[in-house]
Amino acid sequence: MCQENQTKVTEIYLLGFQGLQNFKTLFFAVLLLIYIAIVTGNILIILLVSTNNNLKIPMFIFLQHLALADVLLATCVIPLMAEVILKTKREMSVEGCIMQLYTFLNFGFVQCFILAIMSYDRYVAISNPLHYILIMDRRICFLLGLGSWAITWTISTTEITLIVQFEFCALRDIDYFFCDVGPIVKLSTSDTSIVQWFDFSCSVLFFFCSLTFIIGTYFYIFIIILKIPSSAGRKKSFSTCSTHLISVAAYYGSIITIYVTPDNEKSPSVNKYSSLLYTVVNPLVNPIIYSLRNHEIRQALHKIVGERLRRKVI
Repeated sequence: MCQENQTKVTEIYLLGFQGLQNFKTLFFAVLLLIYIAIVTGNILIILLVSTNNNLKIPMFIFLQHLALADVLLATCVIPLMAEVILKTKREMSVEGCIMQLYTFLNFGFVQCFILAIMSYDRYVAISNPLHYILIMDRRICFLLGLGSWAITWTISTTEITLIVQFEFCALRDIDYFFCDVGPIVKLSTSDTSIVQWFDFSCSVLFFFCSLTFIIGTYFYIFIIILKIPSSAGRKKSFSTCSTHLISVAAYYGSIITIYVTPDNEKSPSVNKYSSLLYTVVNPLVNPIIYSLRNHEIRQALHKIVGERLRRKVI
């Protein structure tokens, strides 16, 4: 409960990037273009996998899940961030802030499971190519994808159930551009130790366990690749993993930069700009690297473009 000399807060203010008043129009325009590119690129991957029979294999089915998570994460954060930039600060209800956090946790957290599943898929494809389709059949792919979203929903719902019990008194400014766990915990006047403990436990149990699983999987993949006698075979096997490795490095690199580095070693501004890597850069980079470095995706794009050009000529 709030003390007698404190007022219960029902509205909070997102302060965003306070030092960009002179560049807010430019920043807004760049952000808008990036958001359009994110939505276009990721939805294009989703549609390509859904409509092209050659892409209906496990690797691209999981890529479809990753693209869906990317576009939903960007939609959850970027439009609000753009409004904060234009208005300098943005008023938001506490309930709306917590709802944004809930969607952010769902769409951000699920990616660690999807990336781990994709690494297992690459392991099976390289270590047991003859039985790959039998092991990673459509039923298994469906269950793995559904399981990733279900686990994420359960974790996020549990954490939000704890957060909605927080009291917010007197303070109402969040020096951030969206509602993340850390800023909300700092703003609350309630005992937040349970949420902090739960957040830390989930980070260790899921984020770092999935990262350890990915590292272990690729350790065995590299051993198998080194045993391939021909250099062409080694190059082909490694090329099938390179795009996924870039996604893993981008995702976990940004997560570690934001959430693992101690707060006393980072300024609020550094933390905000680091968060852009996770919420803006990663969703933009993933469709680009999968489009540029993947032969099947490029082939499907060329086929669609070629068909449309032929229709226009006719």
